Amino acid sequence: MIEQLHPRIIENKDWATLLFVLAFAVVAITKTAYENRFSEFTKLIFSDKYVKIYRDVSHLKSSFTVGLFIVQIISYAFFIQLTLSIFGFAGTEKTDWMLFARIATFLSYFILAKYLIEKIIGTAFNIDEFVDLFNLQKATYRTYIGLLILPVNAVLFYRDDVSKVVPLAIIGVSACINLFSYFISIKTYQNTIINKLFYFILYLCALEIAPYYFMYYWITKVAQ
Repeated sequence: MIEQLHPRIIENKDWATLLFVLAFAVVAITKTAYENRFSEFTKLIFSDKYVKIYRDVSHLKSSFTVGLFIVQIISYAFFIQLTLSIFGFAGTEKTDWMLFARIATFLSYFILAKYLIEKIIGTAFNIDEFVDLFNLQKATYRTYIGLLILPVNAVLFYRDDVSKVVPLAIIGVSACINLFSYFISIKTYQNTIINKLFYFILYLCALEIAPYYFMYYWITKVAQ
């Protein structure tokens, strides 16, 4: 009897391992270089002290923010790819580094383009100071969520048969943190919002709702 040989398909996970090591290394270096700031940052969900201390818009361009921006792109890109794979979208594999590159590139352009458009609209509506501070606060909480889900991504990537409940739970917690950040922003800048209520509603609809719908539409199309 002739034994039939079947080719063994080996998934390449080396690229993901390198990215996870890079992300955790950046976090470690940032923690060492900005020990006090990082300590306050990790308490963000329990206290708004960090937001009050580092509310100057110049912090958007600091090495602390830039370093963690890279980490959050890696983290969100992994989470999106893992979620698509878990839910079985056609053509999506968690080990597909090309798909990861496309998602990471899109996220980078999306966040940066949205920031520039918000700056332009803020200047046009004469609410640039509010938009700058609002952007800083959103970026802070977005980075915080990215750090929280980074170790979860590492665990999910190397596990098989992950329940669909897991990404849904992460999305739910992330949405709650985002809503909390909006509540803090509205409470902090309520006087400015009341004076510019029409522009604020227009801002929310045009730049806080529509872009995320577009991102969801694009990612699901890419996954097909």
